[in-house]
Amino acid sequence: MLENYKPLDTEQKILITGGAGFIGFHLSRKLLEEGCSIIGFDNLNEYYDVQLKYDRLEILKEFEKFHFVKGDLADKEALCALFEQERPDVVVNLGAQAGVRYSIENPDAYMQSNMIGFFNILECCRHYPVKHLVYASSSSVYGANKKVPFSTEDKVDNPVSLYAATKKSNELMAHCYSKLYGIPTTGLRFFTVYGPYGRPDMAYFSFTQKIMAGEPIKIFNNGDMYRDFTYVDDIVKGIENMLNNPPRENENGVRYKIYNIGNNQPEKLMHFVETLEKCLGKEAKKEFYPMQPGDVYQTYADVTDLIEDFDFKPSTSIEEGLEKFVAWYKSYYK
Repeated sequence: MLENYKPLDTEQKILITGGAGFIGFHLSRKLLEEGCSIIGFDNLNEYYDVQLKYDRLEILKEFEKFHFVKGDLADKEALCALFEQERPDVVVNLGAQAGVRYSIENPDAYMQSNMIGFFNILECCRHYPVKHLVYASSSSVYGANKKVPFSTEDKVDNPVSLYAATKKSNELMAHCYSKLYGIPTTGLRFFTVYGPYGRPDMAYFSFTQKIMAGEPIKIFNNGDMYRDFTYVDDIVKGIENMLNNPPRENENGVRYKIYNIGNNQPEKLMHFVETLEKCLGKEAKKEFYPMQPGDVYQTYADVTDLIEDFDFKPSTSIEEGLEKFVAWYKSYYK
């Protein structure tokens, strides 16, 4: 455990970008329940069903200490005005254009949100100093790496999608700003996050929709794929542990750190599908396809640093996590 580990400071003001997004919503709700003041920032784009984002916001708006601002990370003027007015103590940047396959169809969205947007966040943290910037990276930065489990010490110079390249670039940019301007930054490589109020573009969600509708599901690489599925509550707990514990200076005098947050236990795609079928009480019609461009064969997180620094590792089993997701899904979609 980190020496001088500090628990959550509920007096501080936390800005969460992507506040109406899947992880942003769950993190905001948890921190609000603990008494923090949260500013949610989101552009509410239509990449997936925007009603889901509005429904998440409705839940958050029930909390007195939640303030929502609609805006775009690529709009530097609006972002600077927000920092000027709110002066957040901590920033959690979860706002980004998500999705690997979509980055092949629409690369422009990724440059705007993930590159220019992240640059604007760094500039605001520079001009309106914050105690800590925590930002989402992704397990996709490991690309086609063969060595498993994936360690933050591994080279990640061979991305197989533009999405992955933007996330790796974010890490490099953060390092530069930590070094030049003393901004403490922590990057989190998330591994296939799932759970209630999730993203409909993710496989587990679209599989559920199709199975319930009696439509066939598409299984790529003939089902021979492995994913380190991580339940959203574990991700939230991991972030919460870090908020008040910015990195110490490393051997180069830079307050910069990267962590993997994954379940540390890859599941075979077909086992995942079988577990989902069990939870739904319905068998899927399956169509098998070859590997898709931008996809990777397996993801597998080495979480040694997470355990050493925070005495924490994700532990929700796929059975427990999918059961909770399916219960939410059936209730939400009636």
